[in-house]
Amino acid sequence: MVAGFCLLADTLTFYYEGWHVYPPLSFWCLLVGIVLVDAALASSARLSGVVALAQAALAVASALLLPGGGALPDANDAGLLIAAYRAGAWLNGRRAVLALLYLAAGSIGAKTLGGTTDLTEWRSILLGAVKQALLAWLVGRYTTARGAHIAELEQRAVREREIARQNLADAIAEDRSAIARDLHDVIAHHVSAIGVHAGAARLGLSAKEGSPVSTALTAVETSSRAALLDLRRLLDFLHDSPAEGARQPGLGDLGELVHAMSAAGLKTNVSVQGARQELEGSLDIAVYRVVQEMLTNALRHGDGHVDITLRYGTSRITVTAVNPTAPSKRLVDDSPHRGIEGISSRARMFNGFASYGPINGGADWKTSVTFSMDGT
Repeated sequence: MVAGFCLLADTLTFYYEGWHVYPPLSFWCLLVGIVLVDAALASSARLSGVVALAQAALAVASALLLPGGGALPDANDAGLLIAAYRAGAWLNGRRAVLALLYLAAGSIGAKTLGGTTDLTEWRSILLGAVKQALLAWLVGRYTTARGAHIAELEQRAVREREIARQNLADAIAEDRSAIARDLHDVIAHHVSAIGVHAGAARLGLSAKEGSPVSTALTAVETSSRAALLDLRRLLDFLHDSPAEGARQPGLGDLGELVHAMSAAGLKTNVSVQGARQELEGSLDIAVYRVVQEMLTNALRHGDGHVDITLRYGTSRITVTAVNPTAPSKRLVDDSPHRGIEGISSRARMFNGFASYGPINGGADWKTSVTFSMDGT
């Protein structure tokens, strides 16, 4: 586009100023030359030096072909400016300097070889070369340098963002490792100790096998081993090195969970409404953990019985737990409700919601959680 406007400006100017100055043959030859050298401004950047030389040669030719005594008309002044800009912007080192010398020589040669130019006005000739060649060349150099500077700043910003992202990832990994170490040193130790002491107490009892005390101690052993297994999975996850074949529990493990809770003294009734559906991995884990929390709450605060209902819909699954509340274990207003908060948080992760509270005049506690199975 720039080359087209430049060609249009030079050809129209030369047509109106040069047709009555040059002989017909010279006029048409110069006009064709202007069209060719200005059209070359649209050529590849690597030809900028050749284009500058052609523009300078045409300017000198327009002065040489000028009949004596006539004023030198404008021939390719616009082409000289754009050629100088191209040379400054797209050439480097010696090639850029040579292109500038070509253009300056062409401007000076055209002025000095013109028929009416007074050679004593050398200041005017040099200023003309500065305006036609050096100024546009410097603008091209500045534009390129500024573009390179902006590109460098953008690359630096990208590198800094990558470094910040990597530092954040390293910090998170370090925090996760620290949490894993604390979990291992504190919780794992005490849970292991619970299992060992429960086993020793059960073996040391003189009571018959199957007695309530022996059954309770067996349940403690089983629960401690399950807790250690879950803790080991969590530690592997925090260390970002899960064991081969390791997986988080899901609804497929619900039977084992119910059995363990029954051994701990919680009678659990599980019912399923609707057609069972295979849940996506993370959703399957979340639903299992919610059921686990419901059973734990019923065991801690209930009266020894809980009804769990899994209701499958077309795009949602709802888990409901209803258990009688023992008067001595009922939640007080200032209770932290961390288990309930965890249930609500898991539901929100899958665009779901949770509701909970006393029913039947406070005699029962109901918790209901709905998960979306399609992410909406």
